[in-house]
Amino acid sequence: MKIAIAGASGFVGKALLQKLSKDHQLIALSRANKKSDNPNIEWRNCDLFSLIDSEKGLEGADVAIYLVHSMRPSSHLSQGTFEDFDLIVADNFVKAAERAEVKQIIYLGGLIPENQGAPSKHLASRQEVEEVFNRSKVPATIFRAAVVIGSEGSSFHIMARLVERLPVMLCPSWTSTMNQPVALKDVCDSIEYVLGKPEYYNETFDLGGPDILSYRDMMLKLADIKGLKRKCIPVPFLTPHISALWVCGITGAPKGLVDPLIESLKFSLVARSQKKFEIPGVKPLGIEDALKEALENYSGQQAPHAFKTPDVGRYMARSVQRLPLPAGWSAEDMAKAYMEFLPKLRPFIVKVDVDGRWVTFSSVFPAFKLLELEYAPDRSWKNRQLFYVRGGALSQKTGRGRLEFREVLGGEACLAAIHDFKPRLPWYVYTYSQALFHLWVMTEFKRYIKRHYLPLKRHFI
Repeated sequence: MKIAIAGASGFVGKALLQKLSKDHQLIALSRANKKSDNPNIEWRNCDLFSLIDSEKGLEGADVAIYLVHSMRPSSHLSQGTFEDFDLIVADNFVKAAERAEVKQIIYLGGLIPENQGAPSKHLASRQEVEEVFNRSKVPATIFRAAVVIGSEGSSFHIMARLVERLPVMLCPSWTSTMNQPVALKDVCDSIEYVLGKPEYYNETFDLGGPDILSYRDMMLKLADIKGLKRKCIPVPFLTPHISALWVCGITGAPKGLVDPLIESLKFSLVARSQKKFEIPGVKPLGIEDALKEALENYSGQQAPHAFKTPDVGRYMARSVQRLPLPAGWSAEDMAKAYMEFLPKLRPFIVKVDVDGRWVTFSSVFPAFKLLELEYAPDRSWKNRQLFYVRGGALSQKTGRGRLEFREVLGGEACLAAIHDFKPRLPWYVYTYSQALFHLWVMTEFKRYIKRHYLPLKRHFI
C-alpha cells in the first residue's frame, strides 16, 4: 500500500517509517525539506495548516496516518489556543483525505479519563480531533494511548532527566495518579496490524501495556534500571503550574509542551478493558522491558524532536479565534457578518468596500488602504470561505497570507483564522500594535455575534 504519515518527523513517526518501509511505499509529510536514501520513502514538504499543501501531501495515498499535535508554536507569532490549531490541521487532513479518496485514516490520540470530571485542555483537544475524524467520509481507526515509552519520546526524556539530575525528588500529587504506559514497539505493531483491514474501520481502541502504575513508581523503576538510588518526597501543595516551572527548569523541556501534559496528569489514564486493543498471539512489553528498550538508544545529550524549536515562518503571524455559530449559519454567513461588523466598530475607524472578488479595508481618517483581500471562489465552499491577502499599507504583498472562516465540529463553531501573514510594520511594532488590535477586533466581533444573532437566555429564580 501507499501510506502517508503526518508527523513523520516525530518519534512515533520515525519508528513507523523504519517499520513500514520494509513492505510499503511511504509518503512522509514534514514542514521541512527532507530527503531519504530509502527508495520506499518519499518526503513531501507539507504545511498542514494549508489545505492545498495537505491535498498535495495525501495525493495517491491509500492509507493516511495522523500523529500530529499543535502544542508548539506554528508561526513566529501564534495567537490562539493549541486546541483551535489542532482543529484546523485535523480538518485540513480530513478534507484532503476525502479528496484523495483515501481508504482509511489511522489516528493516534490520548487516553480519555472516564468518570473523572471534565478532562484537561490537552485531552479535550484530543477528543475534538477524534470527532473530526469520526465525522469524515473516510473510515477512521482511532488509537488512544497514555505515555508511549520510547527513546525519543518527550515524556520518557522528561522522566529520564528528572531521575538523572535529582537525587531527591519532590513529588506533587499528580505523580501518584495511575497510568498504563505502552511501549513504542507495541504502538507501531498495532498500527501496522490494522492497516487496510475493514473490520477495524470506524472503531476506537485503547493501547496499554500489562502494567498499571503511578508516575512516581515509573520514575523509581527507571532509576533502579539505571542503577541510581533516588528518594521521592510527596509534596501535595505543589500546583500543576508550579510543577511545570521546575520540570522545565530541570529537564529543559519547553513550557508550551509541559503545561498541558502536566494538566493531563491529574487524571488516571488507564485503558478500558472492553476496548483494549490486542494483537492475537502477541504479548505487549511490560514497563520494565519497555524502559530497558528505550534506554538502549537514549543518550540524554540530544534533545528529542518535541523539545526543539519548531521550524516556523520567520516574521509571519498566525491568529485563530473560535466563534459561536448561530443555528442555520454557515461559514459564508459568518464571513458576510464580519464584513458588515467592521464598519460598525467604535470609533468607526474602518471602512470596508466590496467590489466583486476584492475586499478593501481602509482607514476613515486619514483615508488610505489598510488591507486588500481577494476572495478565492475556487477554494471556498459554504463551510469554508477563503480570502488571500494581496496588499495594503499593513501587509507585504509577498507570501501566502490569507484569511479564512471555516465551520468545525459539524457546525458547532466557526474558526476565523489568519495564516502566514507578513506585516509591513517593523516586527516589534506590529506585535504590540496591529496584532493586539486584531485580537480586540475579534473579541468585539464575538460579542457582536452573541448580541445580535444568538438567542437570549433568561434565567428566572
